[in-house]
Amino acid sequence: MSNPTAHHPDPFVHPALFYRDQGEYLAGNVSFIRAGLAAGEPVAVAVPAANLELLRAELGEEGKPVRFIDMEQAGRNPGRIIPRVLRAFADAHPGQHVRIIGEPVWAGRSAVEYPACAQHEALINHAFSGRRITILCPYDSRRLSARALVDAHATHPLVIKGGRARPSDRYSPDQVIAAYNRPLAPPAKPPAGLPFDAARLPEARRFVVERARTLGLSPAALDDLALAVAELTTNSVVHGGGSGTVRVWAENGHLVWEVEDRGHLTDPLAGRRPPPADRPGGRGLLLVHYLSDLVHTHTRPGATIIRCYVRR
Repeated sequence: MSNPTAHHPDPFVHPALFYRDQGEYLAGNVSFIRAGLAAGEPVAVAVPAANLELLRAELGEEGKPVRFIDMEQAGRNPGRIIPRVLRAFADAHPGQHVRIIGEPVWAGRSAVEYPACAQHEALINHAFSGRRITILCPYDSRRLSARALVDAHATHPLVIKGGRARPSDRYSPDQVIAAYNRPLAPPAKPPAGLPFDAARLPEARRFVVERARTLGLSPAALDDLALAVAELTTNSVVHGGGSGTVRVWAENGHLVWEVEDRGHLTDPLAGRRPPPADRPGGRGLLLVHYLSDLVHTHTRPGATIIRCYVRR
């Protein structure tokens, strides 16, 4: 495979690797891993479980220094991939060039999950600009949708096909971020809802937790849910106009809850950028991403809805 860094002046490099079969998958990814190991660079591989085992088997003993991560678990919610997977590995190796293979978009992703995946791929470019990191993102050109392949050209400044890297002529990550900042589809039935303000924050938390218990959320998940609801409703009071409405319902095997307020999220990386360790606060939306299986956001001046999914 040609060197993807040769086409890009930014020390951060973010190529999309389009592959058509197992042979192309192995050729593109293994050569990337071996080049990093040969250069003494830290290498991480975060891909779905089946592909993870494929790469482990191909590398054998050679892959011992590689950090292998099951993306189906660590990246189940695309909103936590930047802080919990990519930043966590890169920040653990300061001063070094880091190589990561990240496959957040695979054929098993649902249509509900996909918009968050596309936004994640676009946001990577802002999250790591100027850093000495290369993040290679494989795309299955035979099994993924046409929309996913078009979006990959817009979210990656470099594309690799047939072993050759070239600049993408459709690179426009901000356009993708804006395109998927769309109004959220209403649930099939009007959900139970509760208006809240500062005085009713405990009531809002109890409301969601009790509804979740009734709808079958496991007892082990209720504490995490209570924490996430407390963080998001408090954010509405502090940053979203002082009040909001929380709603909760069941949908396709998930508990779904959302908070609507009058705020406007102007930072697209909100909740995906760990705050400095010496600064209190700023972790509410980050925790919501960590504690949820999927998060969708629609924001505009004067109105924001954040919708969270938790598997039942």
